Amino acid sequence: MLSSLAVPIQELLSKAGGEWGIVLEDLTTKDRWTLNEDQRFFAASLIKVPIMTAVFTEAYAGKFAFEDKLKLRQEDLVGGNGVLQHMTPGTELTILDLVTLMIIQSDNTATNIMIDLVGKEPIREAMRKTEMANSQFYNKLMIVPAELVGYNEVTAADMASHLRYLATGKIISYNSCLQMINILKKQQLRDSIPLHLPDPEGDVIGAIQRWEFAGKSGSVTNIQHDTGILYIGQNAITVCTLSKNVEPILARDTMGRIGRLVYELYTR
Repeated sequence: MLSSLAVPIQELLSKAGGEWGIVLEDLTTKDRWTLNEDQRFFAASLIKVPIMTAVFTEAYAGKFAFEDKLKLRQEDLVGGNGVLQHMTPGTELTILDLVTLMIIQSDNTATNIMIDLVGKEPIREAMRKTEMANSQFYNKLMIVPAELVGYNEVTAADMASHLRYLATGKIISYNSCLQMINILKKQQLRDSIPLHLPDPEGDVIGAIQRWEFAGKSGSVTNIQHDTGILYIGQNAITVCTLSKNVEPILARDTMGRIGRLVYELYTR
């Protein structure tokens, strides 16, 4: 079924240029279509998904509670996405609020606070447990160490694998996965895969939504990614689109058109 999208997707990619890694996977039927699924890309903010999983793992193990509060420090503040960089040092936020901001606003300051909270090894362990075999985590965001050991890298296949674990409740606990998927559904940055989807709520107040998207995007210079699970009726389809050396607006538009192709396939 998903393979029927191969030709229109290839046409879109030919127009966009650059390099692409794509995985489409129906989580119910296991039907898949992929392109360069094992090619490594600089992770950008996609690395925040396994960081979230590591935080939930440590909370589940009793290392801390989500209502515990952490104090925002001057040295925590970094640029890029997120509101925390503009807030007053000394402000206290719960761990759950920080995780939520890390995902739905892609807040880099919140991300680095979470990395400090759990440490690097639990993040790598979360990646191992979700079979992210060709991905790696080394560094905080917006901070480039003088002695750079390696880069944060992911593949489309590995992001799809991690999302599959979350969507099927196969990591930590069913409730932990449910909470993480719900955070991903609150995503505020929706200018890529959901870009060309119809209004999810339609014209009738209170109607069942046509679709939901539990996703996480990422971008830096020459890099545009978007990944997530597109829920259409009773169907759940993982859509992972990673790109390099594509003009940013064109990359996001192309991802949006891929999202629309998947949506139309499941709503014919």
